[in-house]
Amino acid sequence: MIDFEAARAKMVDSQVRTTDVTSHSVLNALLSVPREDFVPPAVKSLAYIDEDLQIAPARDGKPPRYLMESSPLAKLLQLAAITKNDSVLEIGSGCGYTTALLSRLAHAVVAVECDSALADQAGATLARSGYGNVTQVTGPLEAGYPAEGPYDLIFVNGAVEEVPETLLSQLREGGRLVAVVGYGPAAQARVFVRNEGQQSQASHFNAAIKPLPGFRKAAAFVF
Repeated sequence: MIDFEAARAKMVDSQVRTTDVTSHSVLNALLSVPREDFVPPAVKSLAYIDEDLQIAPARDGKPPRYLMESSPLAKLLQLAAITKNDSVLEIGSGCGYTTALLSRLAHAVVAVECDSALADQAGATLARSGYGNVTQVTGPLEAGYPAEGPYDLIFVNGAVEEVPETLLSQLREGGRLVAVVGYGPAAQARVFVRNEGQQSQASHFNAAIKPLPGFRKAAAFVF
């Protein structure tokens, strides 16, 4: 019988605190959300290992989906500097685990997922667990969800090749978007900030995480 509470505490101490995550709110969220409740039964025993976990196979021409390993996820959440007043749009909610963390950190969360099976699973788990400030939406990730915007924060839950203007336009004045831009070890965690209708951006650290579908640059014509 696995002691998941002990495994959760060990994850925070050995995988997260050791990578310069010091935000009390992020650490408390990680300690309070049972990761094992969100992953598929086949990998439940592996819920706290220090690597990405596959939560859905490749299907319909789209790549497999993963739950991000805890260290980069915690660093991205810390970088987002989420407050209890923030309205958050999550892009790529997957199994709902990150959504639950955002729920603990923010005022309200709109979670967008393009895989209807994952969205249904996440919505059911979140509802069953009492995360009442979450709205689960099924749709293309790159479109976001302008109906509930503008947002204080857009959290992109996976790597992208580029951040489309479609998402940036859903930020309120002074709002920020956190994303890992690029693929592989050279990918960078960036914060985009909207000021007077324009976006500035800054890079903070390298993060090799799994990509989200729908965010590759359009192929350019070469003459």
